[in-house]
Amino acid sequence: MANPGPIGTQGVLTQPISTVRVSRGYMIALGLAQFGLFAALLSPVYVSMQLKAQQLNPDDPASIIGLVLPFGAFGALLANPLVGALSDRTRTRWGRRRPYLMGGIVVFNLALAWLAFAPTVLQLGIAWVVAQIAANAVLAALTASFADNVPQFQRGKASSVIALAQNIAVLAGTYLAVLFVANLPVLFIAPGVLAVVLILVYAVVARDDLPEYELKPFTFVNLVSSFWTNPLKHRDFAFAWWSRFLIILATFMFTTYRLLYMQEHLGIADVADATAAVAFGVLLYTIALMASAALSGWLSDKLKMRKVFVGGSTALFAVGLILLAHAETVTGFYVAEVVMGFAYGIYAAVDTALVVDVLPNADRPGKDLGVINIANALPQSLAPAIALFFLGVGNAGSGNYTLMLWAAGVAAILGALAVIPIKRVR
Repeated sequence: MANPGPIGTQGVLTQPISTVRVSRGYMIALGLAQFGLFAALLSPVYVSMQLKAQQLNPDDPASIIGLVLPFGAFGALLANPLVGALSDRTRTRWGRRRPYLMGGIVVFNLALAWLAFAPTVLQLGIAWVVAQIAANAVLAALTASFADNVPQFQRGKASSVIALAQNIAVLAGTYLAVLFVANLPVLFIAPGVLAVVLILVYAVVARDDLPEYELKPFTFVNLVSSFWTNPLKHRDFAFAWWSRFLIILATFMFTTYRLLYMQEHLGIADVADATAAVAFGVLLYTIALMASAALSGWLSDKLKMRKVFVGGSTALFAVGLILLAHAETVTGFYVAEVVMGFAYGIYAAVDTALVVDVLPNADRPGKDLGVINIANALPQSLAPAIALFFLGVGNAGSGNYTLMLWAAGVAAILGALAVIPIKRVR
């Protein structure tokens, strides 16, 4: 709940832009909700889906990944801005964000169960689309709620909490795969059950006040506008969007095929050994990320600077990808994971704060944050296919991971350059 001690203007029930300091309890609930959602959502992306693909097609699992994941991300592309805009307009006795938080997480769990038992590639694809739509409905409401509750002077710190929670969730999901590598139903479903509990905790703790501004009539034009923010009129927002798009594209070009990279590029044939190596790499990545994220968000608030953190860390992430491209041993893989983890910790800790700072309509964050979240979802849709293209260039056996990772590194560099023209924040 919000701390009763206001900073600046006194916070009231109808005030859409918060100026009230949030408490430690809210920060904990925010972190738990992010952890629960991302443990359930990203575990399939990073590990579970690759194991499922090998179960359905042992000879060519990469083809299933390249086919199924893009369709799921397309569902996320639609759900995020639409639910963000709808939640801005929703008025219920339970608030405007809570119905989407709770309804979405229940549907998401049903889809995870379907994924676990899907007997064909077609059913796997449909289930993943449903899972992405539901999970991104939750994410849209959760991100908008963050903007509703957290004042500007705490956004760096809260952004760090989100970054830490999301990446600890990836680590937890990866080690869950080590424990249940032979039990896919548990691997898919258990994180979803945890997510229900933690999202419920956040829904109880977070304020969900109803603003008093007048709503425009709900028309088809308004619906379509949910997917668009004028980049010429709001240039800072547009550059922030492209920066997010490019770093997410670079990230998923690798992580989508991380397990296969271990098996094909580094030659670890045994799936259990490869999964364990991936898990330890993610552990190193997360430790480095926690070290950098814990300090950088606070420092960004203190210095009132965002761009140098976001741009510099994105460039450093590109360096990690290049190191990965030329790694020939598991040790080299671990070194690259540490570099990328340290870089991404800085990026993730500050970028959310930067994005919220440049929102075109801060009193209606759901719609514009939904548009920003297209930059999360769209590259997830494109990355598997783009990476698969580079993997196949000049390749007669295993994938061309060196070329694919160089391409990902170039995307990250472009993402770093996109931050430079932003003017509203330092």
